[in-house]
Amino acid sequence: MQARQPASRLGNLSAEVKPLELATASAVLTWLLPYIGALVALVAKGKARDYTCAGVLLVSALFSTVLWRSVIAGGEPVVFKKPWIEALGLEINLGVYVDSLAAYMGLVVAWLCFLIGFYSLKYMEGDPGLTRYWFFFDFFVGSMLLLVYAENLITMFLGWEGTGLASYALIGHWYTDEEERWVGDPGRKALGVPMWFPPSHSGVRAIVFTRLGDVGFIAGIAVLYALTGTFSIPELAEHPEYWALPLAARGLLYPFLLVFSLGALAKSAQFPFHEWLVTAMTGPTSVSALIHAATMVKAGVFFMLRFAPIFVAAAHIPEAAPAVHSFFATIALIGGFTAFFMATQATVARELKLILAFSTASQLGYMFLAIGSSGLLHEFVSGFAACFNHLMSHAVFKASLFLAAGAVIHAVHSRFIDDMGALSKYMKLTFIAMLLAALSLSGVPPFMGFWTKDSVVEAAKHAHLALPTAFGAVTSLLTAFYSMRMLCIVFLGRESKNVEHALEEHKLHEAHPIMLAPYLLLALVSIGLGIAWPLAYPALMKTLTHSVIGLEEVPHEFHLHIDVQLTATCSTLVAAGLLLAIANYFKPALRLDSALLKQPPLKALREFLYDRWLLNSVYYKIFVYGGAAFARAAFKWFDTLVVDGLYHRLIPWLTMWFSREAFKNFETPVIDEGYHSKIPHAFIKAGSVFRRAQTGRINHYLLTFFTGLVIVAILVLWVI
Repeated sequence: MQARQPASRLGNLSAEVKPLELATASAVLTWLLPYIGALVALVAKGKARDYTCAGVLLVSALFSTVLWRSVIAGGEPVVFKKPWIEALGLEINLGVYVDSLAAYMGLVVAWLCFLIGFYSLKYMEGDPGLTRYWFFFDFFVGSMLLLVYAENLITMFLGWEGTGLASYALIGHWYTDEEERWVGDPGRKALGVPMWFPPSHSGVRAIVFTRLGDVGFIAGIAVLYALTGTFSIPELAEHPEYWALPLAARGLLYPFLLVFSLGALAKSAQFPFHEWLVTAMTGPTSVSALIHAATMVKAGVFFMLRFAPIFVAAAHIPEAAPAVHSFFATIALIGGFTAFFMATQATVARELKLILAFSTASQLGYMFLAIGSSGLLHEFVSGFAACFNHLMSHAVFKASLFLAAGAVIHAVHSRFIDDMGALSKYMKLTFIAMLLAALSLSGVPPFMGFWTKDSVVEAAKHAHLALPTAFGAVTSLLTAFYSMRMLCIVFLGRESKNVEHALEEHKLHEAHPIMLAPYLLLALVSIGLGIAWPLAYPALMKTLTHSVIGLEEVPHEFHLHIDVQLTATCSTLVAAGLLLAIANYFKPALRLDSALLKQPPLKALREFLYDRWLLNSVYYKIFVYGGAAFARAAFKWFDTLVVDGLYHRLIPWLTMWFSREAFKNFETPVIDEGYHSKIPHAFIKAGSVFRRAQTGRINHYLLTFFTGLVIVAILVLWVI
């Protein structure tokens, strides 16, 4: 099969859509308003700044709702774009293309960001860096929405990099690095590598890890443009043969897909890029909720949701099918392993936000497992829907968990769960919110997490991916265990000395209503959506999938399918995890912690998990310390060979040798013998010759004159 002309020569495929004016305005204002709010943060002060920055997020969320209704009701994407750059043969538009996927994603992002911003009004009150906080907070939201609504790869990349820049600033917000802002145990080392991280260091880790993946994203954009002549995502979807065929013919399609997706894997903290997310907890808790629930880590999942239908369309080309299927199998394996791998670490973690961080990466692994499985299913849309549904579900209950965790940490002034205990007596509503959200995270029916998590494992099973399916099922047990462990230690266990001390100094109480309302509301939404899920599922799936770029063969009707055997297995594992945690931490009959500390093999396992499988230490040994050692060796080599050997020795020696040779071959024969001797002698000799003609006798002068006169006369006569 021969590749046709580049897609850009076919005309503007997306320009055929003529959206309503209100929808078009909403598509622009939804992402533009947060950027305006960021600028306001630089000039406004005090409460006016805070409430304006939070208020624009509310208006943005309202516009996202208008946009969602327009897309769902109209059944067509909303398109708006304007020429931006036309130079050097490039034609780049700045525009949006809001299909049903982007409409739903934007709705979730905008409303969650507003709730987190509302929470920040009280949580960040009195912070000396509020101008900087609100600038990057709103800039973050605007960048995420721009990424979601992007019509082309360049616009998407702008939003992508905007979230990365803002995350660096927000994670390192408390850059003065007070110890209470750290993540990890001060003084603890693994393989000689410190296991504590201040905010400034964590911000750098985040931007370094994600930028590694971004290199692949940039390379993918360059390859696609070189092969197709367009950056437009709809055009790339319309004609996948233009880029898939040339790559498949050279055996490069699988490497290309993997490299192109590195940005998504890094952004969503999938193995081996997971480490940055763990230490991102050094930022304010509102930032943790923003990154982990609503925006940055979901950007990678959205990337896969956006491009997976396009990749599947490429699989319809016989030459490209094997590479595409291998790619999806790889993504599913990475997702399944990450889900299991991060959940094991959450089972022994001692920091409240760190448990939730491990949980986030684990749940993101579920989403990658779903989207990876979708490419191998006969009905792609089932895996696609499982991925998005779990994204939406996780966004709701994880935002609730993080915001509630912030209230708890603020109350007890410690990030360690060992310093908490029996808080349900003093923070009843916060306990209820965290209980509801944690049960949804665990996948307990009828919470929303039950429906969405089981659909992910079901997709992996139907894709005949045995190992990823096993990872997903076992992770169900681990998730339930660490969720209930967290609840028991924080709210139901014995009061710690830190809590007793806090009670002596001040009365423990619920968070301020401005902080309490968002996470309590989200927890109620999680159970409410779960109860309504069987009824809402058909309509939700129909509206979600009806206008997605590249999505083909969408069923006319959707029905909620339950694999009874698989659901029973996963539910049994969840129940086992819950009961195991309750038995050990609520009613300490098993005393697993004591056993782990007494038995050398179990103690070693616990330390291995607590030190994050030693991967952080390995990374530092190889890339940080190894890189530093290489730099020192290279500097020593360069300094010895180039600076000392070349600059200090060779160049001076050559200069001296040249000077000697110049003196020998120029100074003596030319200057001394020529300039100082021969030239003066020549002038003396010439002077002596001319001096003979100067006799002083007038008859000699007259003879010379008349001789010259005769010669001149002869010449004149001869010429005439």
